[in-house]
Amino acid sequence: MNTKQKNVNIWIWIQNGKILKAISNVDEGTVKIYDEDDRLVLKRTGLNKIQVKQIENNIIKYGAKKLDKHAEPYKFL
Repeated sequence: MNTKQKNVNIWIWIQNGKILKAISNVDEGTVKIYDEDDRLVLKRTGLNKIQVKQIENNIIKYGAKKLDKHAEPYKFL
């Protein structure tokens, strides 16, 4: 795995009283969503760049905030 992943974004938001985290990777065409216990709840693969951006735009509608790749997620909350 390449340690210099430029097109990886980390998102965090609260939905239905639960903290969710998404990690999107435009280069790999993947989006993974984790629950507050860091369990994988959804994984999409084989996406093109437009589809990844559409998913990111949808989670933004839920109030997701993009985190710095080196930030502690709970510092944001």
